[in-house]
Amino acid sequence: MTHVAAEKQKLLNRLKRLRGQIDALERAVDADVECARVLQQATACRGALEGFIAEVIEDHIREHMVDPALPGNDPRTIAAEELVSIIKAYMR
Repeated sequence: MTHVAAEKQKLLNRLKRLRGQIDALERAVDADVECARVLQQATACRGALEGFIAEVIEDHIREHMVDPALPGNDPRTIAAEELVSIIKAYMR
């Protein structure tokens, strides 16, 4: 995953938060917490994972699909940024 090297610490921090959320979910299930609260925690975990996935996809698009030497108004750059926006809206 060389395309995420510049964002490695940010991604690792996201994963640590996700691990904390999953640990909390496990504790809730173990403690027989009511279903609604367990589902709420599970949904938060899913959202965090989807945010992580969206971040990796965004980094991939910017690193491998668009030449950084292109000007910001190049149609390919504009299209890539539109795709990133769509992915963010869909996954977050």
